[in-house]
Amino acid sequence: MMVLGAGTALALSVAMHVSWNLLARHQPKDSYPLWWVLLGHLLLLGPWGMYTLLQEVQWDTPFSLLLGISVCANVVYFLSLDRAYRQAPVALVYPLVRSSPLLIAVWSTLLLQDSLPVAAWLGIAISVAGLLLLAGSSWQGPEKRAVPWALLAMLATSVYSLSDKAATSQLSSFGSVLGFISFGYLASWLAISITLKANSGRWIPRGRLSLPVIVVGGLCVGLAYALVIHAMRQLPAAEVVAYTNAGIVVASAVSIFIFKEKAQWQRRLLSGLLICSGLLVVAIGRA
Repeated sequence: MMVLGAGTALALSVAMHVSWNLLARHQPKDSYPLWWVLLGHLLLLGPWGMYTLLQEVQWDTPFSLLLGISVCANVVYFLSLDRAYRQAPVALVYPLVRSSPLLIAVWSTLLLQDSLPVAAWLGIAISVAGLLLLAGSSWQGPEKRAVPWALLAMLATSVYSLSDKAATSQLSSFGSVLGFISFGYLASWLAISITLKANSGRWIPRGRLSLPVIVVGGLCVGLAYALVIHAMRQLPAAEVVAYTNAGIVVASAVSIFIFKEKAQWQRRLLSGLLICSGLLVVAIGRA
């Protein structure tokens, strides 16, 4: 697995990401899909990943600090995302959350001394503009309450992306990458469980996902991001996260042309073109 090039890893990641999101959109609102999917990952991939990480990594202070930062940022991300999804649709929340590459570029330049070409900055800015335009297609009165939570999730994304990028030098195998992710997912699943108990008095969501959805979602949510971290070995974090936003374009196109969801389709197509144009500029700058 670790011999995969960055391009192949990102293509596989996008395919898994789209598959999971197309499944998630049709699940009951009271099912807490994030709770079930994180549980699926922890049962299917977590034990192998955590065991590999514990065996292979040198647990010095810098690495432990990076893991701690990643775990905390993951908790903030999933809690904020869950809160935002309960107040607004995915079409508003997720593009805002995924607009993090520009912030990641700033952080990585200041903290990791990543050097991005001018074309990469321009392309990332164009793609983020497309994401904001896409989010605006679902912007309605009461749903604006979700915006602060979506922006907090976006900030958390930028934090764990940087800590994950910095940790790649010590993650020598794909199993160790999965283990690194699994610690964050375990903490996030426990935090969502506590929130669920506080809100509903239940430790298990009232609504349930089917077993195939849990299995597919659990495999995709972990493997997709592990592939993203693998790609970060070869490319700056901001570029990698920007490329993964191609999945939003694919999912939007599928919803328009296959599921015949025509609401504001012109704006959504324009947003997709902007995002793709920005990613093309990034790729040209890298070449």
